[in-house]
Amino acid sequence: MGRAFEFRKARKMKRWSAMAKTFTRIGKDIVMAVKDGGPSTESNSKLRAVIQNAKAANMPKENIERAIKKASDKSSENFKEILFEGYGPYGIAIIIETTSDNNKRTVANVRSHFNKNGGSLGTAGSVEFMFDRVCNFKIETDIDVEELELELIDFGVDEIIKEDDGFLIYSSFENYGIIQKELESRKIYIITSEFERIPKQLKDLSKEKKEEVNILIEKIEEDDDVQNVFNNML
Repeated sequence: MGRAFEFRKARKMKRWSAMAKTFTRIGKDIVMAVKDGGPSTESNSKLRAVIQNAKAANMPKENIERAIKKASDKSSENFKEILFEGYGPYGIAIIIETTSDNNKRTVANVRSHFNKNGGSLGTAGSVEFMFDRVCNFKIETDIDVEELELELIDFGVDEIIKEDDGFLIYSSFENYGIIQKELESRKIYIITSEFERIPKQLKDLSKEKKEEVNILIEKIEEDDDVQNVFNNML
């Protein structure tokens, strides 16, 4: 098993734990995808991917259609992706991906979470270098995993992990579009796809110290503007 698997197994996060918040976050992704590439799933590969994630999260069809319609309205709000970097208690590196229509609000909230929970907000590039940015695809297929890995290695696939409900394909961030196109051309069903930031090295802490760090992480994740939180805690 590779580092991606170990990271996935080890990290202690409750991402998208509440269904209502999950739908809100996916709704933002839909709006941004439509703003970037239009409302047609035929021509907008990013929108196709987000809708796949929405279906996997059991987001109602009417919610998906409502988000697409909302994004198609030129008067609707424009969301902007903002990346934050900082340190939690005991030097744990934290990266926060946000989507916001109010930059000042988001900056103030994130800074407050760090200040109130023993952390410190850093500058751009202060911890990002400690993580590899990767993409993954969860797929359903009858093809043997070793055979599939050999066939996809030329498209930049680094690792394929077998899970109970399918396979996870990992690659570098920049290979996302190439792999998505190849999977679709092979008629391989993509259950979900996403981007992750995997720490190059994990830092172990005592149980008590981990609890302190997790308090900060949970506060950040509860923020409505926050999409994803990554850290290097084992």
